[in-house]
Amino acid sequence: MSFSIRLTEEEKLLANSYAKLHSMSLSEAFKRALFERIEDEYDIAVAEAALDEYKNSGEKSKPITELWKELDL
Repeated sequence: MSFSIRLTEEEKLLANSYAKLHSMSLSEAFKRALFERIEDEYDIAVAEAALDEYKNSGEKSKPITELWKELDL
């Protein structure tokens, strides 16, 4: 699949500089940026869901020292 994107001259210079700095093609730079953004947003959604689940469970957190004792560390 391919697609096109319109950039201003300033955006194009910045994107090309980024790609060159990381020794990759412009298309690879955009592809990596897209998938990193998708992954970041997914991770945030999963973390928020886990936090909501924890808050709704009524459980309380413990100090890390208690965990270490339980694990005999």
